[in-house]
Amino acid sequence: MIRKSLAIAALAGLAVVPGTAHADISPAESAARAYIAALLSHNAANVPFAPDAHRVENGVPTGFSAADLRFQLEFGPQYRIITAIHDLTVTANGTHVDAHYWLDTGLFGVKLKTAEVTESFEVPGGLIKEIDATFV
Repeated sequence: MIRKSLAIAALAGLAVVPGTAHADISPAESAARAYIAALLSHNAANVPFAPDAHRVENGVPTGFSAADLRFQLEFGPQYRIITAIHDLTVTANGTHVDAHYWLDTGLFGVKLKTAEVTESFEVPGGLIKEIDATFV
């Protein structure tokens, strides 16, 4: 649990609360970083989703609205096994954001797997509308 607590603290520094000033992070990048931080913290309160937001994972639809995505982030068992996110790189170009990172999973203190993840976000107006995730 200590590792997860440290990872959440580290990601908290990477996430920028939407609506706050940060000179070198665009609203789109801030939104994507808030989403990634919520994968680990299970707190989706600061993730700015468009009402009709949706998520696709390896070609399969997995999220169908802002409410659904928030519920999954906060209560979904698929996210509860995430123990760390590391080596995060984020690039933003206008309303498009690409993120690449490594995601560690575990259960009851036993490490399960580390996966390489690439996520692309469409974030018009600072609200996440589309997430396309690819796990390797």
